[in-house]
Amino acid sequence: MRVDAAGLGRGARRGVRGVLDAVAAIGLALTNIPLLAVAVVALVLTPVPYLGLALVPWTMTLVRKRTDLERRRASQTGVLITRPYHPLPERGVADGWERFRWTVTDPATWRDLAWLAPGAAVGLILGAVGVLVPLYGLLGLTLTPSWIWLGTGWYGYGAVWSIDTFLAGLLSVPQGVLILAAGLWLAPWLRRVDALFARLLLAPTRAAELRLRVTQLTATRAGTVDAQAAELRRIERDLHDGARARLASLSMTIGLADNLIDRDPAEAHKLLAEARASSRTALAELRDLVRGIHPPVLAERGLAGAVRALALSLPIPITVDVDLPGRPDLPLESAAYFAVAEALTNIIRHSRAHHGSVFSRYAAGLLTMVVTDDGRGGADPAAGTGLRGIERRLAAFDGTIMLSSPPGGPTVITMELPCAL
Repeated sequence: MRVDAAGLGRGARRGVRGVLDAVAAIGLALTNIPLLAVAVVALVLTPVPYLGLALVPWTMTLVRKRTDLERRRASQTGVLITRPYHPLPERGVADGWERFRWTVTDPATWRDLAWLAPGAAVGLILGAVGVLVPLYGLLGLTLTPSWIWLGTGWYGYGAVWSIDTFLAGLLSVPQGVLILAAGLWLAPWLRRVDALFARLLLAPTRAAELRLRVTQLTATRAGTVDAQAAELRRIERDLHDGARARLASLSMTIGLADNLIDRDPAEAHKLLAEARASSRTALAELRDLVRGIHPPVLAERGLAGAVRALALSLPIPITVDVDLPGRPDLPLESAAYFAVAEALTNIIRHSRAHHGSVFSRYAAGLLTMVVTDDGRGGADPAAGTGLRGIERRLAAFDGTIMLSSPPGGPTVITMELPCAL
């Protein structure tokens, strides 16, 4: 049976990251109880003039930083937890009573506090299991060397069989390998369970989701208007600086040739040759401009054919699995294509990947597109890698983007667009 060494290596790295995440989970869980104690003290001191009004917002800011960190850690496992807090009013909030009221009237504040104690317990338990099982396997691997070099061993070791002699100690090696492998396989899943538990309290409620949705749609509408205006300015600039200038020059050249055709036919023919070359350049620029607005291959072959054509033009192999029973409306199809194109461009520019893939399916009124790569991971929308542009493009059609990109990879970008084919 052939062993996939690369797959084993990726699995081992994923397991080691899971163990390190478990160590971090233990350390972070230990901070929950002091935070909860400080928050309770601040709430008890609320009636004290000035002191409570200052302590509660400050303490809740610390609690939110802690829960935001947990949300980011959860996103690295593929569990997305949206921030549920009330947005700041446009006029902002001043310190004192106004900030105190804005903090304590937010239901998410109390859900954060309710998560601290159980989140600490779950994080400690799952983190301890994620650390101790691999350590127990490593211990089994050290028994035989310690017996040989030190003349003594761990007589109490043995989860499957009892070990109390040197010969039995030799059996600790395969047992240790099995336990270590099981621990490395289990650690990432334990981390995901911890993230799913955090989502129970740290994710927005139904009412908060509706409120956030309204806020998002308001921002999306403004962003879409700005994006359309910027796109129109880009098209106008490209036409003015490119094709328009080229056509103006072409008109002047033809005019000069017309004036010279009787007096100097040779020079007129030379000018006409220049005009012909200039017209070809102008046509190429217009084609490039049209391709940037709506690629002809998209109009001719649809989303599946356009993505395949794009994948063939890239310097690394891209597996394309796009199977759609029909075509969406042209504006939405164009948005989907350019979103995939931007994601693939990110792979080439930033990920250092050796392979990528595009998967797309349509079901229940939802077009789902998943772009993955085996690169270095660590993609961050705030780093200016085009992910914000994808988000704005999809948001114009009520679409969403979800990112999973732990350090070391893989990066998985899941884009969803509600539509009808």
